[in-house]
Amino acid sequence: MNKKESGLARRLMTMSLVQQIVIGLIAGIILAGVSRDAALAVGLLGELFVNALKAVAPLLVLVLVISSIANHQQGQKSNIKPIIMLYLLSTFFAAVIAVTFSHLIPQTLILSVEKSTITPPSGITEVLRGLLMSMVANPITALMNANYIGILVWAIGLGLAFRHSRDSTRAFLNDASDAATWLVRCVIRCAPIGIFGLVASVLASSGFGALWQYAHLLTLLLGCMIFMALVINPLLVFSKIRRNPYPLVFTCLRESGVTAFFTRSSAANIPVNMALAKRLGLDEDTYSVSIPLGATISMAGASITITVLTLAAVNTLGIAIDVPTAILLSLVASLCACGASGVAGGSLLLIPVACNMFGIPNDVAMQVVAVGFVIGVLQDSAETALNSSTDILFTAAVCQADAERA
Repeated sequence: MNKKESGLARRLMTMSLVQQIVIGLIAGIILAGVSRDAALAVGLLGELFVNALKAVAPLLVLVLVISSIANHQQGQKSNIKPIIMLYLLSTFFAAVIAVTFSHLIPQTLILSVEKSTITPPSGITEVLRGLLMSMVANPITALMNANYIGILVWAIGLGLAFRHSRDSTRAFLNDASDAATWLVRCVIRCAPIGIFGLVASVLASSGFGALWQYAHLLTLLLGCMIFMALVINPLLVFSKIRRNPYPLVFTCLRESGVTAFFTRSSAANIPVNMALAKRLGLDEDTYSVSIPLGATISMAGASITITVLTLAAVNTLGIAIDVPTAILLSLVASLCACGASGVAGGSLLLIPVACNMFGIPNDVAMQVVAVGFVIGVLQDSAETALNSSTDILFTAAVCQADAERA
């Protein structure tokens, strides 16, 4: 390798994950246009990436939920409660908005699946029965078969039990959570190569019309997030401060949302939100707790991503969905979003939990996750911007409402 080639390799390695994914996406498109056979051959890279996600996702969900519940702190200041309520309401309403827009503008995906192998539930009764049976599954079997509902139930139960354990045990669980997150980061670092293989093979086999389909899906996702940021969140803020919410909304979007869009990490944006809270003159005892907490449970963007992509898979497979089932999906998506990993693309790894509701096998669900990574360059940035700006927005709304009443 000459100096020019080694210099190019170093520049590629030092680029951000977003830049590397863009390069992988463009390279896949070019290869599909140049050589169909070569594009189909590199599809193996995409298969390896999807299989790696399939392997690590169940363990990640189990460990993250156990750790977060076991290490949850009690006895916080009382005015944290209305902020948490706003976080949870926003996350649920986001799922409802996603269900509504997905019904009005239905999306489909290109998936490799035999429809005859999937037995969709006939209605809410069968969905609930399936959920209950999944909840009582053997935990080892749940992990082996990627039964995410069962994994969540066992994780919640073990997390509650571990809350009464020694500090050293909870510290170990926290370390285990960090270790699982590190493994996921390692897999996600391979996303540019995986996406290169996926895009090349999909375009070679399905044609370039797939790009238009991805654009439609991305437009729906971004539209739902914009609607949440500019319509639903202002209404929730107005319910607290009883005046025009848009000056505060636009301040939070400008000061917090723009930064989060480029960092793509709610956790990395915590210092930005803290500094903004200080400039707004908010109560430090409140925002020092609510903003880090919001980076974990204020996940309206993640709720939209999980719901839209799940319903796209449902539409692709021809599975009928009624209103009660849609409401149940909104609840499940909200819970999944609150447990989303802090790594880039973390919400995508919880899509299989929602897919489980409709009898969609893990192999197919992970193909949906892979589609999410293809459009994730913009989707994940917009999702993080909505999530993080909402943290400071609702904290400011509650603090200002309390100050005005005092």
